[in-house]
This record gives sequence, structure tokens and C-alpha cells, in this order.
Amino acid sequence: MTAAHATPLPSANPSPPKLSMFQVLLCGAMIVTLSMGIRHGFGLWLQPITMDRGWTRETFSFALAIQNLSWGLAGPFTGMLADRFGPFRVLMVGGLLYALGLVLMALSTSGLAFTGSAGLLLGIAQSGTTYAVIYGVIGRNVAPEKRSWAMGVAAAAGSFGQFLMVPVENWLIGYTGWQNALFVLGCAALIIIPLALGLREPKGAVAAPGHQQSIAQALREAFGYRSFQLLMLGYFVCGFQVVFIGVHMPSYLKDHGLSPQVATFSLALIGLFNVFGTYAAGALGQRFPKRYILSAIYALRAVAIVCFLSAPLTPSSVYLFSGVMGFLWLSTVPPTNAVLAQIFGIQHMSMLSGFVFLSHQIGSFLGVWLGGRLYDLSGSYDVVWYLAVGLGVMAALVNLPVRETAIERRMATA
Repeated sequence: MTAAHATPLPSANPSPPKLSMFQVLLCGAMIVTLSMGIRHGFGLWLQPITMDRGWTRETFSFALAIQNLSWGLAGPFTGMLADRFGPFRVLMVGGLLYALGLVLMALSTSGLAFTGSAGLLLGIAQSGTTYAVIYGVIGRNVAPEKRSWAMGVAAAAGSFGQFLMVPVENWLIGYTGWQNALFVLGCAALIIIPLALGLREPKGAVAAPGHQQSIAQALREAFGYRSFQLLMLGYFVCGFQVVFIGVHMPSYLKDHGLSPQVATFSLALIGLFNVFGTYAAGALGQRFPKRYILSAIYALRAVAIVCFLSAPLTPSSVYLFSGVMGFLWLSTVPPTNAVLAQIFGIQHMSMLSGFVFLSHQIGSFLGVWLGGRLYDLSGSYDVVWYLAVGLGVMAALVNLPVRETAIERRMATA
């Protein structure tokens, strides 16, 4: 055998070291619990802040719309950094920015300053502390046959964060005042930094084995692929629906004479049932085509909203709607990201997940902003509710043709 034949083939190289699945899920789930749990309660601040500062609902809504948009715009770049250098540094900076943004949100005395803190800064912080970064770690460290399930666990943690944090945030506002409540949450956000140590991958683990692509090649491939475009369109609808409901539901219920406790319990129920919904979606994604799961979720959301608007508005109808919507709330997240990994692989997963999430956040921007804008113009949320129904039907249809098989690539020859 010649020396040339003695060189091992690339496929024979040992796999890079990995973190244990338990460690990834534990630390990743706790980070998502904090980052998503805090943001899910922002709707509770709408009335105390606007009343104290003398702002319109549109001022508050626009800041949160900017938050969602900046989160989406920053997502692909934080994803690139996490894919290239690992998640630890991104999570550490994200945790610091999250704490700073909450403190400045409490101190803002003008609409512009509030948009900069609650909007721009917190949006960037969330891009580095939520699903795109965490799912990249899961993709690299969890076996493909368990990946959809693991993503469901991480998404369920974000839902549990809503169930846990919304009542806590409501209590903090009531007993310490809305400003002090934000200071407390700023301290809580710093816990993300020590948790990020558990996701510090060994050297060499970030680079995925096998076929390597540049960032430009990966982007050309993804944006030229029909199924990627359809996933982005569906995720736009997801963002529009959930952020409109999450931010404006408390005020919608109060406008109709229901107590603040009903709104708080409603948001908590959404978080509780979403624990089961996201876990179920991740588990079902191991057995059934994920496009069918996504289509069913969007269709059922549209049906749930129509039934909610058609029935008399009572605490019981609110709680029933919250339970159903909670089960469907973030259940789109595990199958969408699992399909991305299935089609394109894991090398650029955080980046591609960030671009799909950008579409989600554009929808979020429109959902939260139009909610406030159209309310101020008409005194009603009705138009936005029915728009959410129509978009749900569209999303159910566009997910059906998604192809889940791995994309065919021509390997470069020597």
C-alpha cells in the first residue's frame, strides 16, 4: 500500500466531541424558559405604562412591533455567529443586552426612548437567547432520530416559561409597581449567562462533518428552494397571530368588561397548554410528515378564532379559547425547525432558522402594530381578528406542498 492510500477518507475521521443530550436539553430549556417567559408577559405592561406616561396604545404597540422586527432582523446574524463560533458567546452577550434593555425600558420617559429600549435593544437580545441559537446546539448534539422530539422539549420549555412567568410578572407589577417589576426581571435575565456555560461546545464541535458550504452557498440554495419559501410564508402567519393575541388579549378582554385576573389567567393557560402542544408536535414529528402537522395547526387556529369570536365572551369562553390556542401556540416551532435540519443539514442551521424566524417576526410586527393602530382608528380589534383567520387558512394551504426530503447536492470533485 502506498503512502497516498494510507491517508484515511474524510468519512473515517472521528466525529467531533459532543455535549450530552441531557445537558443540552436542561440548559437550553432553562434559557428558553427565561427568555421567552419574560417576553410573553409584556402585554401586562401595556395599560400601566400608557396610563402612567400618557401614551397611546399605538406608542406601546409600535415599540413591541419594533422589538419583534429587530429580533427577526438580528436573528440571521446571531445565527451565523453561533454557527461559526459556538453558542456560548452569543448567549452571554444576549443575556447582558436582555438585562440592560429591561432596565432602560423602565427608565424610558419618551416614546422614542421606549422604542429604543423595549423595541430595538430587547429585540436584539432575544435573537441571541431564544430558539435559533438553542436549536443549532440541539441539531449538532442530538441524533437525527431524536431531533424533532428534542426540539419539542425546548419549545415546551418556552411555553412553561409563559405559564410560570406571566403570573409572577403580574404579581410583581401589582406589588412593586411596573418599573420595579422590570428591574427585577432585568436581574433574572442575567441568569442566562451561567446557564450558557452548559452549552459551551468542545472545540471542533461547531463545524459540522460532511459536505461543507459557505454562507453564500447556503443562502443561495435555501432561498432558491420552494419549500424554504413556503416555510417562511407559514411562519409569517404564525408570528402575526400569536403576537397579536399575546400583546392585545389583556386589553381586548378589559375593553369587554372582564377583569385583569381573567387576562392573566388566560395568558397563563396559553403557556400551560402550549407545554403539551409543543411537546406533542415534536413527538408527532418523529412519526408523521411534518408538513401535515403544520397545516393542521394553522387550520385549527383559524377555527378556534372563529369560534371564539362567535361565542358570548365570558371567562369560561376565554379560558377554553386560551387552552385550545395554547395547545397550538408554539407547536409550529419544532416541526418547522426539524424540517429545516432535514432538508439542509445542520451546518448552517442557526442561520437558516434565523431567516425563517425573520419572516415570523415580520408577521409579529404587523400583528402587534396593526392591533394598536386599527384599535386607535376604529375603537375595535375586529378587523385584526378576522385578518388572523384568513391568514391561518392561507398558511394551512401553503404548508401542504413542502418537501421534507434532504436536498440533493452535487459534491465538488477534486
